[in-house]
Amino acid sequence: MNLIHEQARDIPVLAETDLLVTGGGPAGLAAAIAASREGVNVLLMERYGCFGGVISQVGVEGFAWYRHEKTIEAGGLVPEFEQKCAEIAGSNPECQSLSQALDAEMFKYVADVMIEEAKVRPLLHSAAVQAIVEDGIIKGVIAEGKSGRFAVLAKRVIDTTGDADIAAFAGAPYTKAPKDKLMSVTTLFHCKGVDTRRFRDYIKNELKPTYRDWGGYWSIKTSGKEDDLFSPYFERPFVEAVQNGLVPKEANVSLGGSWSSITDEGEVTQLNVVFIGNVDCTDIEDLTRAEIQGRRNALYCVEVLRKKVPGFEKAKLRNFGMTLGARESRKIEGRSFLTAEDVMGEARFDDAIAIFPEFIDGAGYLIKPTTGRYYQIPFGCIVPQKIDNLLVAGRSISGDQIAHVSFRNMACCVATGQGAGVAAAVSLKEGTPSSMVDIRKVQQALKRQNVRYY
Repeated sequence: MNLIHEQARDIPVLAETDLLVTGGGPAGLAAAIAASREGVNVLLMERYGCFGGVISQVGVEGFAWYRHEKTIEAGGLVPEFEQKCAEIAGSNPECQSLSQALDAEMFKYVADVMIEEAKVRPLLHSAAVQAIVEDGIIKGVIAEGKSGRFAVLAKRVIDTTGDADIAAFAGAPYTKAPKDKLMSVTTLFHCKGVDTRRFRDYIKNELKPTYRDWGGYWSIKTSGKEDDLFSPYFERPFVEAVQNGLVPKEANVSLGGSWSSITDEGEVTQLNVVFIGNVDCTDIEDLTRAEIQGRRNALYCVEVLRKKVPGFEKAKLRNFGMTLGARESRKIEGRSFLTAEDVMGEARFDDAIAIFPEFIDGAGYLIKPTTGRYYQIPFGCIVPQKIDNLLVAGRSISGDQIAHVSFRNMACCVATGQGAGVAAAVSLKEGTPSSMVDIRKVQQALKRQNVRYY
């Protein structure tokens, strides 16, 4: 590899704050809002031009699509996000659960409103590129944007980048599976011009989709209780199109999946039918290849829908998601480690900061939380080793593969983000390192924020 020498230079300090949250997705929004409500100054940094992460940037609407009548959840900011969306954008029932489908475009504005109301300082178009660490303690980050290179200094930092970028920059240990073992990335897209009455009739009278259908294309294990539940899922048109040569079969690409909302205006949204494997989300060349490959295959899928699915004959692409939907990359090595046995065995922990339903979607499993079972998430899972005053929330917390496919879900990212934000705030007020925070005080503060952690 050719190298060049970067000359040392002075970097301006753009801001100093009590808490810096890096990454403005569901976990980051929750961390920033929760911490600010505890009375500390918070700056929320995001590399794109809007907050919302996988919702607003990828186009995933199913915020809590696991929810059924007997589901037990953490509460806190999860229902608050849903309520705020309903107030601003209108309520849109999610088609397979007792939850809302969030309007991905309007959520950009919803996030702005919630950040402003919480008195969090926003900073968009700013990508963190380096951690500032002294004697094993994080002091802030160096970031880059249109204004150039700058630093943000902070007494505490929460990494909600999804890929554990800040933890990796800081030298905290992490794991990452070989890329042929990582979960697929997805190019989501939305269609317009659909005769939605005919499409609904096709779903009801011909397709009749259930979760059992997932086993046709994907090899999955269920508990049995999921099999006959409705699922907005179709794969046969896409598989047949590839088999018949209507669209080319591309390496590491699977076609077929789900939709979310069907509107009276002729839109079908969150078409999650393009899956690309063998992609490392921390490798810019892999990401470039997948972005281009994904858009190409999404347009193949639009053609398949036109030719094979009633109601789509005159459909057109409305828009792509802003970027790929990523499911898995780095996971920190935390003070605690969640396992498949914890998730499926209703694990309990003294240092719990949240609960999450027994919902597993990936790695060969599909288990829906229809019986009230849930597990606790310990504080130790968000505490990285070797670096202090840094917490990590979202899909990159500490756990094995099966635990990951549960805690990676957006609502769980909100739960760990809220826990991290409260823990950082309590540690600041105590004057103790974040790793040594009094967990009882954290739990008391979470309870005041209507979070169930037990």
